[in-house]
Amino acid sequence: MKQAIWSAAVTFLAALTVLCGCQTHSEPVIENKTAAPIETTAVQPTAASTAAAPVTQAPTAYVVRHVRSNPDDIYDATGFVSVTDVIPDAVTDIRYYSGHNFVGTRIDGYEEPLALLSEETALALKNAADDFRKAGCRIKIFDAYRPQRAVAHFAAWAEDAQDAKMKQEFYPSTDKAALFDLGYIAAYSGHSRGSKVDMTLVNAQTGEELDMGGSFDFFDEVSHPYYDGVTGEQHQNRMLLRDVMLANGFDACATEWWDFTLADEPYPNTYFDFPVSSTVLTY
Repeated sequence: MKQAIWSAAVTFLAALTVLCGCQTHSEPVIENKTAAPIETTAVQPTAASTAAAPVTQAPTAYVVRHVRSNPDDIYDATGFVSVTDVIPDAVTDIRYYSGHNFVGTRIDGYEEPLALLSEETALALKNAADDFRKAGCRIKIFDAYRPQRAVAHFAAWAEDAQDAKMKQEFYPSTDKAALFDLGYIAAYSGHSRGSKVDMTLVNAQTGEELDMGGSFDFFDEVSHPYYDGVTGEQHQNRMLLRDVMLANGFDACATEWWDFTLADEPYPNTYFDFPVSSTVLTY
């Protein structure tokens, strides 16, 4: 099954490169970007591995609303939508609604396990999801819009040197005091502008996550997209995720393989603070 997804993905990305001119992308300089090429082990094809990757049917068409939030009102969610209303087959695992995150508790402002985004970002993500579907994958979202109060919660946690209960899972080799300097935590986040999404891919048939060689919110250089310590399979999976997102109008993060921001943000200077809740949606 994995070989089938790789085969379909390689064919699809080759066509995408020709159509979209996305063979190369300018990137911030990072330590491991110029790593030696990763060698992969050849696998003899079987009937199962040479079969076309399963392609799920496109979800019900979304009716574009073309409405905007007031950029001067941080509590105005008019221009925001739930991602699963736009992409019904998107998988969600909203970590900050649960206690399975680097803080170890539900984060302020997450009242429901929803992925909210500005409509413009959600529509661009839908285009990417359509492309991933052709490669036999579905998108899985860990976080999308993040209220400013949640960012403040992260900052308060970072300043509490005594709270290290999640260190072993999320930052075993990183000093908590250095998380701000390393860019893993900030006083303001693009998530609060409604234009950033943290995500991975799952096999469309089995629902199993593709192996990216590292977990979400793992604060270490292994999370750098071009980290040279991953296997050939893991590297291919990271590049599939990255290339399709870049081809659909997103910018990639230099330190986190899962992090993508819409290049043409509708609210580039607004840090919203309405809660993650269905009650704020106006449709």
